[in-house]
Amino acid sequence: MKVTQMTEVSKSRVRVSTDEEYAFVLYKSELRRFHICEGEEIEETVLCAITEEILPKRAKLRAMNLLKNRDYTVKQLHDKLKSGGYPEQIIAEALGYVEGFRYTDDLRYAVNFIRNHAQDRSRRRIEQDLLGRGIGREVLESAWDEWEKEGGGQNEQAMIQSLLKKKGFDFETAEPKARQRIYGFLMRKGFSGEEVRKALHSDMWYE
Repeated sequence: MKVTQMTEVSKSRVRVSTDEEYAFVLYKSELRRFHICEGEEIEETVLCAITEEILPKRAKLRAMNLLKNRDYTVKQLHDKLKSGGYPEQIIAEALGYVEGFRYTDDLRYAVNFIRNHAQDRSRRRIEQDLLGRGIGREVLESAWDEWEKEGGGQNEQAMIQSLLKKKGFDFETAEPKARQRIYGFLMRKGFSGEEVRKALHSDMWYE
């Protein structure tokens, strides 16, 4: 394979393309070590050392270090490694490695997320957040089931009424434009139109 382009991505790292396609990112010291230069061929033994030893080990270590500080969904971890310049096959190997130790678990992540946000976010908002983090719908449904089996539950009316109190909103005296604004505000929070209308026409939050 011929090195067709080398682009510096930091003071110590370089993006390498071979045969006009992106290949990997290496440290400058590694480029010197393997005598990799733009316009020259990469020996097969060198390519094997990079793709079968150096990069897989580095990606696994990177994944482990990320998971030391917080939980990640599989998609989030994939995106982190991708942003670090790791090729897809190396990313897949690293993800398989950490998954083998159950360091990544989308169901566990989703249940913990629901548990932490059930009292300050609507179900719809929580689902949007988790879907955006790469949680599949089947896993999402299982997470809600598991959380509910733990005794979890939501009272969206109480959550809406709490927000209205914080806003100091009085539906009876509010101007039509103010009513429209508060309605839009609650809808953006992820509450359904039915729940919002019910809360706005209820006097429970005056208590």
